[in-house]
Amino acid sequence: MRNLIAVVGGSVIKSDEIKEIAFEAGKEIAKRGYVLICGGMSGVMEEASKGAKSVGGLVVGILPGKDSSEANPYIDIPIVTAMSHARNAIIVRSCCCVIAIDGEYGTLSEIALAKVINKPVFGIKTWDIEGIIKVSNAKEALDIFERDYKLL
Repeated sequence: MRNLIAVVGGSVIKSDEIKEIAFEAGKEIAKRGYVLICGGMSGVMEEASKGAKSVGGLVVGILPGKDSSEANPYIDIPIVTAMSHARNAIIVRSCCCVIAIDGEYGTLSEIALAKVINKPVFGIKTWDIEGIIKVSNAKEALDIFERDYKLL
């Protein structure tokens, strides 16, 4: 079984730096043999998906709407939920850890859901709250995850 790693973040990218961080996160996840799971839409989700696909990775998108055509073009497995933001619980329950990049209140909800069920959350330029392990990139996050947390 291949473990799923979540990337969560804003649907709008605010800078080229965030765009690159998200792309590299997806790429690092795929290079290590993990499956990327995300919300399947635009912004951080799309850039991470694009990064994973650039190295042959597999990407699962948990979509908020009623139609798989809403997924970004890098999603391999679209899961249609018609649940809007409630889909965040599916993303968090399905993954081994969360990498949060930038983001707003939707990202904050994913962070909170992960912390409630004791999933590790790694933060890159995101919310500064207790329980988030601050890292500078996905490589650092996954190094810590692989060293300190039991794979599920």
